[in-house]
Amino acid sequence: MPARMEKRFTDILNAMEDGIYIIGQDLVLEFMNNTMIKDFGEGIGDKCYHVINRLDAVCPWCRAEEVFSGKSVRWEHQATHLGKVFDLTELPLRHEDGSLSKLTICRDITRRKLREDRIRATEEDYQRLFEHVGCGVYISSKEGKFLDANQALLDMLGYDSKEEFLRMDITRDLYMRPEDRRSFQEMIERDGQVIDYEVQFKRRDGTPVSVQLTSHVRYDQNGDVLGYEGIIVDQTQRKKMEKRLQEAHDFLNKFILNSPNAIMATDMKGSIIIWNPGAEETLGYRAEEVIGKMNIAGIYPPGMARKVMKMLRSPEYGGRGKLRSYPIVFVRRDGEIVEGNLSAAIIHDEKGNELASFGIFVDLRERLKMEEKLRQTREQLLQSEKLAAMGRLTSQIAHELNNPIYGIMNTLELLKTEIPPESKRRRILEMALSETVRLSELLRKMLSFSKPDEEERQPTDINVILDEILLLHEKQLRENNIRIRTFFDEALPTAFASKNQLRQVFLNMISNARDAMPEGGTLTVSTRPDDGRIHIEISDTGTGIEKEHLDKIFDAFFTTKASVKGVGLGLSVCYGFIKEHGGDIEVRSDKGSGTTFVITLPAYLRKEP
Repeated sequence: MPARMEKRFTDILNAMEDGIYIIGQDLVLEFMNNTMIKDFGEGIGDKCYHVINRLDAVCPWCRAEEVFSGKSVRWEHQATHLGKVFDLTELPLRHEDGSLSKLTICRDITRRKLREDRIRATEEDYQRLFEHVGCGVYISSKEGKFLDANQALLDMLGYDSKEEFLRMDITRDLYMRPEDRRSFQEMIERDGQVIDYEVQFKRRDGTPVSVQLTSHVRYDQNGDVLGYEGIIVDQTQRKKMEKRLQEAHDFLNKFILNSPNAIMATDMKGSIIIWNPGAEETLGYRAEEVIGKMNIAGIYPPGMARKVMKMLRSPEYGGRGKLRSYPIVFVRRDGEIVEGNLSAAIIHDEKGNELASFGIFVDLRERLKMEEKLRQTREQLLQSEKLAAMGRLTSQIAHELNNPIYGIMNTLELLKTEIPPESKRRRILEMALSETVRLSELLRKMLSFSKPDEEERQPTDINVILDEILLLHEKQLRENNIRIRTFFDEALPTAFASKNQLRQVFLNMISNARDAMPEGGTLTVSTRPDDGRIHIEISDTGTGIEKEHLDKIFDAFFTTKASVKGVGLGLSVCYGFIKEHGGDIEVRSDKGSGTTFVITLPAYLRKEP
């Protein structure tokens, strides 16, 4: 064969998904395509049984002799060390020089075998369920004959013989009222199913029994009705069966498929077998890209998959076989690091053997970012409260000392007039007066510090400030089960105000509202114009304020919180800011029924040029 043709033939074999290898009569590998090399490693020039099955002698099941005799064979082989099943097609190859080789095509049918096993297991499970379920199960014809029924249904209706039961006329012998049979047929053929249809049957001895039917139609290949099948339960068994069905439905459908968190499962080699939509969204891989094709180690940082399994087998992280809320990072498909918490467990069979592991990963990126922003905001708010407290204290001290200082200065000035300039005591007096003046200047500077220049005010949109603050708090409020309701009047006039001071006021009140609703609730924020003023309401459905505390909440250093989270100056500072803007704050509250703060500010009236 020309070299060019040989290369093209080799390229074709390498491009095939099935594994292909060729051995000579001495069982030495002469060719392996890329798929074979991927599964078994490079082995050309070595014995086939050593490379493919890791044996030191010819495989007991080897069929090379049949192939070299001119036969083509096809059989299944389970590669135990790989955990795979292959469909083998082996053909004899006769070369131009008369020598023989054996060409083998290895098709991986592991997944097909698993599906067949599942189908077979499902059929067996269905048969066991049909025979042993605690309620009656039946299959009937449209004409009114039972085609099959389980023992529970025979017991329920008092029949000892299944043959006798199958001979009955359903309309005449089963229904207490034959018209109920016709109603049942009309409903089921119209809707395709009947759920919890209450009707009275009669037992073999003629006594009535109240049952509920849950059934659906059986169609033939042309869509015509063949009959009906379903379950029959009496009133005492209905709740028990509904509970079992609901538990199964909730677990399989709601928990796995609809969970917003990433849910993953792997076999004990790390191959991914479950990958829910939450995992797709969080980690960026589609389920079809990873299930059966990717090892979980590729999602973790290097070495972390082994560490997780070690922790799962240790009793120190939630009990042997469990890992409870462990901080961890994953690597998204785009390379981004995702921070969160992993809870995981190992699944065992009835003999205690490890079958698989599964994990639930909670993405905490947004929460961590929000917590960092809130931490910075709290620090700024606390610093503002401390500065305000220091300013008020400084102002109070300065005011208290100013009057006696000026009294001392006046007294010293009067004494100067009575003492001659050349007197030594005059110099001492002047020194005392100089020091008193210096002390007065120091107090003036302290007063200047306690009342710094006001921040520049400008026309300000109150709705925009409130919307920005609620957006900042939205994530944390939602995590605390707090629902936000807003009613912003679009025609609200602007205020002439300091944006930063108003932000501090609204931020403080929203933080207080969150703390007042530890079990969740509703935060309502509304704005409206009110006769030349701006009306703002911030309401919560929290614990409320004691009546005796309502007159004190705007006092400096007053707090009702059990554990001190600040210095008790938040509302006091807010009250000062609003008053400085020509506004006012009122509070309405009843213990146990929430609190409403009403803030009013003057609307900004532009002067006509």
